[in-house]
Amino acid sequence: MRSAERSLGALHAEWTKLRTLHSTWWLLFALIALTVLAGVASTASLTAGDCPVPADCHEDTVKLSLTGVWLGQGAVVVLAVLTMSGEYGTGTIRTTLTTEPGRVRVLAAKAVVLCSLTAAASTVGVLGALLAGRLLLSADGFAAPALTDGPTVRAAAGTVLYLTLTALTGLGAATALRDTATAVTTALALFYAFPLLAGLLADPDWQENARRAAPATAGLAIQATIDLDRLPIGPWAGIGVLAAYAAAALVMGGVLLRVRDA
Repeated sequence: MRSAERSLGALHAEWTKLRTLHSTWWLLFALIALTVLAGVASTASLTAGDCPVPADCHEDTVKLSLTGVWLGQGAVVVLAVLTMSGEYGTGTIRTTLTTEPGRVRVLAAKAVVLCSLTAAASTVGVLGALLAGRLLLSADGFAAPALTDGPTVRAAAGTVLYLTLTALTGLGAATALRDTATAVTTALALFYAFPLLAGLLADPDWQENARRAAPATAGLAIQATIDLDRLPIGPWAGIGVLAAYAAAALVMGGVLLRVRDA
């Protein structure tokens, strides 16, 4: 009973910290705006001239509508890093760990609050991007799948899960590295630079293996709704790769949080 009360107290404390920071809401707004606006820009770029018969165009319109997630994940990374490193920067981490000596409990509380906010904002952004994309595509005569179609639901729910796992990866990196600039640079390199470097490999086999191992390339395979056999990795297997990165980052961060001084 006492443990449950302490866990609830830690959750309330972390929720209070995050909701009172202006940066939290600006970054969540950036996640939604980038996801929707970049998706709209990508969808609008698909014109009737690209396909003689728009209704028969072999284009993954769901994935196209969700293109903005590639940009939105940057806001998620920054928010996740600040959730932990912000306290190290101001020195308030000492007060936090004095009030709640259970360091793993503190990290778990931060993870729960961060995941809740990220999932909520991601859901708004993903649904907004899909709705906007459907309106634009239908207006141009393209076949737009219903939002209740199985592959579309999987892509939407999987994208929310992708962004949530991205947040956990950033939180783990910040817990391990402490410094905001170092943690943000490391996490952004993992999600942006790694896939780009994988595409530069000359050997096709090495390139495909690198794409399977890159968290962004693997994780975003969940957005594909057609030609799944052409993907370097399956949708759910790709999410599994990202989940492994998140788990590794959190475990490393949790271990270092326990053994190091504040």
